[in-house]
Amino acid sequence: MTNDTAVYDALRVDPINGGKEWAGRMGTRRAIARDGFTIDPASLAYCPHEWLNENGYVDLERVQSSPRLFTL
Repeated sequence: MTNDTAVYDALRVDPINGGKEWAGRMGTRRAIARDGFTIDPASLAYCPHEWLNENGYVDLERVQSSPRLFTL
C-alpha cells in the first residue's frame, strides 16, 4: 500500500452563523464537490486508495484495520 491518494477535509456552511465548519469527513476532491461541500485546501493529506469507500471518502474502519497512519 502506498499513500497515493490526495484527500481533504470536507467543509459545510454553518446554518446559524454562515461560517464554514468541518463536515465530519475526509475525501477526494471529486467526492467533496459532488456532495456539495467545499474543500479545506490546508487539510491536504495522502492515504492509500484502499482506505477509500465506494463514495470517495476515507472509511475509518479500513484505516483502523491498517497499521499505517496518514502521511502529510
